Amino acid sequence: MRLSNLMSSQTSYRTHVRKLLTLGLPLVGANVAGFSIHMTDTIMLGWYSVTSLAAVTVAAGIWFIAFVIGAGFARAVTPMVAEAVEQGDDIRVRRVTRMALWLSAIYAALLAVPFMYADAMLLAMGQEPAVAELGGTYLRIAIFGIFPALAGQVMRSYLGAIELTAVQLWITLIALLANGFVNYALIFGNFGAPELGVKGAAIASVVVQLVQMLALMAYVQAKRPDVQLFRRIWKSDNEAMGQVFRLGLPIGLTSFAESALFVGTSVMMGWIGEIELAAHGIAIQLTAFMFMFHVGMTEAATIRASRHYGARNEPELRRGAIVAYGVSLSFGALVVLIYLLIPSVLVSLFIDPSDPARDAVLALGIVLLMLSALFQFVDAAQIVALSVLRGVQDTRVPMWHACVSYWVIGIPCSYIMAFVFDWGPVGLWLGLTVGLGMAAILLGWRFWAQSVRITSLKH
Repeated sequence: MRLSNLMSSQTSYRTHVRKLLTLGLPLVGANVAGFSIHMTDTIMLGWYSVTSLAAVTVAAGIWFIAFVIGAGFARAVTPMVAEAVEQGDDIRVRRVTRMALWLSAIYAALLAVPFMYADAMLLAMGQEPAVAELGGTYLRIAIFGIFPALAGQVMRSYLGAIELTAVQLWITLIALLANGFVNYALIFGNFGAPELGVKGAAIASVVVQLVQMLALMAYVQAKRPDVQLFRRIWKSDNEAMGQVFRLGLPIGLTSFAESALFVGTSVMMGWIGEIELAAHGIAIQLTAFMFMFHVGMTEAATIRASRHYGARNEPELRRGAIVAYGVSLSFGALVVLIYLLIPSVLVSLFIDPSDPARDAVLALGIVLLMLSALFQFVDAAQIVALSVLRGVQDTRVPMWHACVSYWVIGIPCSYIMAFVFDWGPVGLWLGLTVGLGMAAILLGWRFWAQSVRITSLKH
């Protein structure tokens, strides 16, 4: 009997791996392609000038923080819709998704005014005047892409929850190609276009975000017209809006806490110098690019956990979480190997060979990339924990765990190591590792000690 139970368990784990990969790999591809859109900006601006690269490193970080807070409402769609689908409630699917679009629009409108004064904000953060001016220019244009980006994320979350993930990959790949073309034209003045530098990168991003949103909405309407997702979309639904807000705001603030850890490090790196900030931007881009695997897989893990949550099936919820940890940690080991073998090849992709600062940026970029190998496993562990917690709709307490880990522990450690111990850029990155490690411990404890049992409590 014991042997039979063991074989049954092994079969179940294999099934979980297969389903997670089937659902997650297209999401990984879509996230990689989506991030490559931003990486294209970074690479091309690095070729344009080191000052432009430094400016957009900080400015794009601020834009991304603003985005991830609002994207909490979009990400709340995944567990809520997946649970509703499991329970056969199409009306709730429609209500939740529409109100996520409403909240995204309201949030985007609230951001418009502060982004108009972005250069003053960057100066107040201690950035050099040239960096602040270019960064402010970028943000004043890029703000127009916030709502299309958020609405597109709502559509991705909806499609993921109903397990339609492949289309996200194809739409994002097309957007990637379009972004590269428009960037090449507008940054450098090719194909008869004006040479706009940082302005061109911002315009390209806005155009691509708008096209992606429209393409995703058109696909949703064509694929599931029976749900009538956009029917009477102008009519508010206070109950559903409240549900999305209560689940989504902690998700957004948790994402903000993590993203702000990295952006806070970028701001402090700017205090050290322009060369250090440029090298930091390159290392962050490469690390974040690899991190897209974990993002895609954990989105799939959230969907799988939400389905088990909707069915109130705790044993399968546990097995699915174990598999998600295993897959992400295995990929983390592969990333460490890549970073150790070819760091100079990766960093040199972002630097114009003729730039006089090339050697200095390359040398420091390699050091920082090697340091990023330290937090591959803890970074993977913390995002897996967050994903399964979202799957069981446990977001408020994890938000506080994340804030403590990233801001009460991570940021002060970075500051102390960099400026008190005088370890400079190396100290900033060691502080990142400490913050992410604490998050992995606290969030993992929350899920395995308590949240995994939520299903049994709600029978």
